[in-house]
Amino acid sequence: MSLHRHRLRKTSLAIVTLSFALHGCGGSSDNAFQTTGTAGTTNTSGTTNTGTTNTPNTLSKRPNIVFIMADDLGYSDIGAFGGEIETPNLDALAAGGRLLTNHHTGTVCAITRSMLISGTDHHLVGEGTMGAPNDERRGLPGYEGYLNDRSLSVAQLLKDAGYHTYMAGKWHLGSNLADPAVSLGTTGHTPDQWGFEKSYALMGGAASNHFAHETANSKNYTENGAYVQPGQPGQPGGTGGGEFYSTNFYTQRLISYIDANKGDGKPFFAYAAYTSPHWPLQVPEPWLSQYKGKYDGGYEAIRAARIAKQKQLGIIPQDFQAYAGDVETLTSSPATANNGTGAAKYISAVHSPADGYVDYGAGRISKKWSSLTSLEKKAQARYMEIYAGMVSNLDYNIGVLVQHLKDIGEYDNTLIVFQSDNGAEGWPIAAATVDPKATDEANAADAVYATLGTDNGLQSAKRLQYGLRWAEVSATPLRQTKGHFGEGGVGTPLIVRMPGQTTAQSQYVTFTHITDLTATFLDAGQAKLPTQAAPANISTITGEDQNKGKVIYDNRYVYPVTGQSLLQVLLGNTNASVRKAPFGDESYGRGYVTSTDGKWKALWTEPPHGPLDGHWQLFDLTTDRGENNDVAGSNPSIVNGLVGDWNSYMKSVGGVEPLRPAGYY
Repeated sequence: MSLHRHRLRKTSLAIVTLSFALHGCGGSSDNAFQTTGTAGTTNTSGTTNTGTTNTPNTLSKRPNIVFIMADDLGYSDIGAFGGEIETPNLDALAAGGRLLTNHHTGTVCAITRSMLISGTDHHLVGEGTMGAPNDERRGLPGYEGYLNDRSLSVAQLLKDAGYHTYMAGKWHLGSNLADPAVSLGTTGHTPDQWGFEKSYALMGGAASNHFAHETANSKNYTENGAYVQPGQPGQPGGTGGGEFYSTNFYTQRLISYIDANKGDGKPFFAYAAYTSPHWPLQVPEPWLSQYKGKYDGGYEAIRAARIAKQKQLGIIPQDFQAYAGDVETLTSSPATANNGTGAAKYISAVHSPADGYVDYGAGRISKKWSSLTSLEKKAQARYMEIYAGMVSNLDYNIGVLVQHLKDIGEYDNTLIVFQSDNGAEGWPIAAATVDPKATDEANAADAVYATLGTDNGLQSAKRLQYGLRWAEVSATPLRQTKGHFGEGGVGTPLIVRMPGQTTAQSQYVTFTHITDLTATFLDAGQAKLPTQAAPANISTITGEDQNKGKVIYDNRYVYPVTGQSLLQVLLGNTNASVRKAPFGDESYGRGYVTSTDGKWKALWTEPPHGPLDGHWQLFDLTTDRGENNDVAGSNPSIVNGLVGDWNSYMKSVGGVEPLRPAGYY
């Protein structure tokens, strides 16, 4: 039985999902939170009381908003979601806040971040895939590889509403500096061009070294719209500039931004966009040594312990059927004969074998713990130790940030939200079709082993990641990892602590999406959203209105926020879903769609990682959120209906299915 079913027994609420239609964010924008209100409170059974007064809980004033994003953190890595990694500060935030256990993102970093900033689907705003694609979609609208000029910005809208807006950390939505002579969206892609008053940002998708030893002319970081080079003399990490470790530094930079305008009466929106625990796996002491020996028992033992803890905590019910785990593959399965040639016709979500499309690539190698040599186990255990240390360091810094809010008297009026940007990162240790044994055993050699996770003093650190099986552990109890649309790929932990909240609310188990948080922030901040429809622009080629669904903002024709505000849910006035229609998504040729009631999920993954015959899988989420049992064969009409919904979704956002579906690794 799934988490969904377990909670639905108690709430009798249907689970509904993201709308394909372009709706603005919902919810009241002029309320004030009064924790003494009695209407819509949630009792211990998880049901919603109607209350004895007509006065809803509201916000007493516009809150500060602190949004904390981890990078590639898995669903179960933190303590509050069942992990063994020590995260006391996040656990405390959960104990005085609320867990949203059915939260969803995009499959990868940039896609999720584009939806956070814009509040709408990533295909509309330039990140149809992460970065500009290298296939036939390159140059198409929506595939620019940066946040395009058809996007709104949550930061700009909050700034318009009177907020200070700050950011520190990973941007990943374009890196060109603004040219005053050129319009937005052509050259100006950095955070300062999107409403952030102050920002220190990593432009790309990963730090080459978390300790930052940039060259004098590097363009990997910006501060307030100018390139900076941490590690150079006089700059952070350089001579006279103090130490630099990404998570520590971003925390202190964000605090300095907050303090610069402290006491001026304006609320602030602070985006802590951490790059931890994204590879390269590195962390300073004492975290580097904190988990020595903790993971010597291997993948299966840690995963079983997490499942047991999740049941103990009530994250999943006692009868939850966790994903059984990927089948062991000791050798790579072969590609079809035409793979990689001009004659190849690849199976895709829109091209089936029945139409003559039969080709696909080679499979991955993925070994269980018992199949590893002692040296492989030594290296693999160390990878996870370092990863866990990064998560604990991240938690420590979140504690520093929260404590600072308390020290300056802003904690009680701050909405704090924590999540990961996508599921756990399963990038293989070696190439996906190559046995990682040689790499692991080389890393287990004493001289190399002693350096793992440390700073090598160079611009690029050793490329160290923890691989497919540890990512599967991080995704517990869900299926698949980053880059995929299984629940483990797009399901992430979400913790929300409302202003003035001191005790935990019951878990919210209904589907939520990253765009809903955008809408929630704008709702809480009483931001005014553009509503004037853009004038028609009929294409002479297609005859379609290229401005359909757009609104006018700042002399641009932009897509409105389509996420749905969760403010009334978070205030305790309702437990109902904010969703009224199916939800679909696509990236890398992979796709999924859920039914309006949240019961059914159709999922497409290219072979050999998905079914070899290329069919759409079907899962009943009310009984199988672990996605163990594909029931497509016995429910063809349901599959056909959902695939029709997915095709409608793709048309509505201008999505283009690639001729060759393939993940980012």
